[in-house]
Amino acid sequence: MRGWSENSHAISKDRSFPQTSMAAKKGPWSVQDLQGDRVSKKEIIQLLQQQASHQFLEEQKLLGSLKNVAKTSTKDHLVKSYELLLKNQKFKDDKAENVQSKPSKGVGKKPAADSKSTVATAAPPVVEEPPKYSKSVLKRGDKLSYPQRGDTVACWYKGMLEDGTVFDSNLPAGGRKGKSAKPLTFKVGVGKVIKGWDEALMTMSNGEKARLEIESEWAYGKKGLPDGKIPPNAKLIFEVELVSIE
Repeated sequence: MRGWSENSHAISKDRSFPQTSMAAKKGPWSVQDLQGDRVSKKEIIQLLQQQASHQFLEEQKLLGSLKNVAKTSTKDHLVKSYELLLKNQKFKDDKAENVQSKPSKGVGKKPAADSKSTVATAAPPVVEEPPKYSKSVLKRGDKLSYPQRGDTVACWYKGMLEDGTVFDSNLPAGGRKGKSAKPLTFKVGVGKVIKGWDEALMTMSNGEKARLEIESEWAYGKKGLPDGKIPPNAKLIFEVELVSIE
């Protein structure tokens, strides 16, 4: 397999693109390499998911678990996506990693099956608008598997008001996640939870833990959630760990 440099050294584990000053990034493989059997579909997907921007992966339908993307993507599509990435230089911007850059269209909300969880309560429909949340990564995920709209995800979380008051959590007492403890599971991106969760979780990779600060418009708005001890117009803070994607 062709290496990352002109001297054909072995491919590094992080699959990063070499880049000289004032020069565009170049890929590790030639078109001839990709058209043959020297490079597998999974290798191409891994590289694209590690290096391409979230917007590029979304446009090319390459978000999701490695297994699912490999099933739904042809080799020709992956090769074209690789060439397009190099041509347009749509690489991931690490400086912007902590903030969602592109909003998705709002969807009508439906009550969730888990009515005991405050985050799994319906919120009003929202039209397309700039993101109303920020994300700070507390623990990096695998940077390979990202949930797509409709995927089932599982999360541990703690929800707080701005003054630090905890209004909801599924973390066991003492923080130990034993056999009896179960994470919250739901279909992401389809209105089963508040919009801030739907949008933020689709930017997190499997295993990632993040702090989400969600404006009231993408949480419970002007009415709040009295039964959940959430006042009107409340900005909510969550610590969320994404533990599985199906």
